[in-house]
Amino acid sequence: MKEKVKYTVITGASSGIGYETANAFAKRGKNLVIVARSRENLEKLKMEILHDNPSLDVIVKSVDLSIIPNVHQLYQELKQYCIETLINNAGFGNYSSVANQNLEKVETMLRLDIEALVVLSSLFVHDYQNIEGSQLINISSCGGYIIVPNAITYCASKFFVSTFTEGLARELQACNAKLQAKVLAPAATKTNFGNVANNIEGYDYDKSFGAYHTSKQMADFLLKLYDSNEVVGLVNRETFEFELSSSLFDYAENSKHNQK
Repeated sequence: MKEKVKYTVITGASSGIGYETANAFAKRGKNLVIVARSRENLEKLKMEILHDNPSLDVIVKSVDLSIIPNVHQLYQELKQYCIETLINNAGFGNYSSVANQNLEKVETMLRLDIEALVVLSSLFVHDYQNIEGSQLINISSCGGYIIVPNAITYCASKFFVSTFTEGLARELQACNAKLQAKVLAPAATKTNFGNVANNIEGYDYDKSFGAYHTSKQMADFLLKLYDSNEVVGLVNRETFEFELSSSLFDYAENSKHNQK
């Protein structure tokens, strides 16, 4: 492992929030490992970053994380680097009734949004829980705290991300670990998300939402969460204000009904 050189790993970095987050961390002088399926987009991002920050090291990893063996292989490849921050951003959504949802698409979504995130989080925590300054940031959604009509399965996947990450944060705090686990929960953000979730091209955010954020705004919010000691960075779905807070879910820490 290269102990003296630290890296920020960002999945889903080829577009949207991941793309702008990579740029934001690069501006802070962070070396990067950028991960996504599209090598072309990743190489474009790398060129942009190095144009403005030529001293940085930017590693490109083109991989489909919806295939779980690929997730394990990716982490093995990351073992040669000293990871300061892991940002699990890769994922997509789906708008459909449960009765009519495309199960092949949903199965892929669940593997990417849940399974890949759990595998990478678990491996990272195992190796870095006692490393000072290390952070894990998992990207959820405001739909991971409230059920949105016609997006039931997607919301359920993000509820998993939110509860998993908040629970992990509690677990790490209880054992005085040095790693911090945090969850970012965006509301509507103008990315390719709308196209994929609705199975269309040219999704119109102005027509569909009264308000939304840009990817750059969400990357700025992510940095605010990164700089804080809070666990949750949530966009209020009604006001669209960004709010930092401690864990939001109830935690049965000292319940007499807990398993002994």
